[in-house]
Amino acid sequence: MFYTYVLQSKTTGKIYIGYTGNLKRRLQSHNQELPTKKGSYTKINKGPWEIVYKEEFQTKKEAIRREKQLKTAKGRKFIKSRL
Repeated sequence: MFYTYVLQSKTTGKIYIGYTGNLKRRLQSHNQELPTKKGSYTKINKGPWEIVYKEEFQTKKEAIRREKQLKTAKGRKFIKSRL
């Protein structure tokens, strides 16, 4: 199973869109409970981060396709309508 997800920072309100095969582990990584890149978007833009939207897919390809859709202006408008 793969997921496309949207995180929102509880402190800044910023959003982050991504995909993963392990949603729990990925959220821990974004919240620095697991090692992460020093210059990553979620490390620079302080959390804590929470999942505000997610979709489940059978394949990685589908999850990546949806991630790209959500990162467009139309996709971000869709996300903001859900928040």
